Amino acid sequence: MTMIYKPTIPPPDPNTRTPKFKLPKLSCDAHCHIFGPGSKYPYAPDRSYTPPDAPLEDFKALHAKLGVERAVIVNASVHGTDNTVALDAIAQSNGAYRAVANIDDTITDHGLRVLHEGGFRGCRFNFVRHLGGVTDKAVFNRVIAMVAPLGWHIDLHFDAIDLPEYADMLAKLPLTYTIDHMGRVKASEGLDQLPFKILIELMQRDEKCWVKICGSERVSSAGPPFTDAVPFARKIVETAPDRVIWGTDWPHPNVKAMPNDGDLVDLIPLFAPEPEYQQKILVDNPTRLFEFDQ
Repeated sequence: MTMIYKPTIPPPDPNTRTPKFKLPKLSCDAHCHIFGPGSKYPYAPDRSYTPPDAPLEDFKALHAKLGVERAVIVNASVHGTDNTVALDAIAQSNGAYRAVANIDDTITDHGLRVLHEGGFRGCRFNFVRHLGGVTDKAVFNRVIAMVAPLGWHIDLHFDAIDLPEYADMLAKLPLTYTIDHMGRVKASEGLDQLPFKILIELMQRDEKCWVKICGSERVSSAGPPFTDAVPFARKIVETAPDRVIWGTDWPHPNVKAMPNDGDLVDLIPLFAPEPEYQQKILVDNPTRLFEFDQ
């Protein structure tokens, strides 16, 4: 029987504006999602929200409009530990997509190998409380031990207020890690707020630490066009330009103000006016982290 789902969050803006900023060749949207369609890829029974379908054809149309040629699909929590939607998308991408998995310690070595050979290069842990976060520490450690031999990184989703609590743990990790959405800091609390200072210190002292300058709509306190997030992204870029990646976060689940993805692209030259930084953030860094050339 085909499941019928009633969305509990709004869809993305369907009228994507063509950005003024022209992305470099082979630019990568390194943090984005595909939702369903639920009729083909069912949503997990224990999900914390129900999204409107945001399927592969819409994903491809968005990137065509923006000028994005590569993408990293972060398999969303609404699909639980079933990574099929991302695995199928990669298989159809002719090498243009990679993915980050949602897994737990019940996955087998064979299951991990299938994901790795299918184009997955990391797995995600959610520590955001309102999304059902705070990962079991024992599971966390077991998964890290399983994925480290594959050369995977882990992708970490925190609320800014919790970053100080986890800083020591992060510094001791035995593998590369990425921090989503600039640590979800609050723009209204300024560059000197403790969570952001800790984020910058991690980047300065730990070469395993990468940060995603996505989620301006989550960082912003002022709302569209989210320019109050720019100083935070700029500081991150200046701190470690070889360990920063960018993404749209399409289709923007659980945001207070729905962004237009064309406008988000036009924030990039504010984050990084220098062409050499743009090349690193959009092309070179994601190519290296996600092994696009292999």
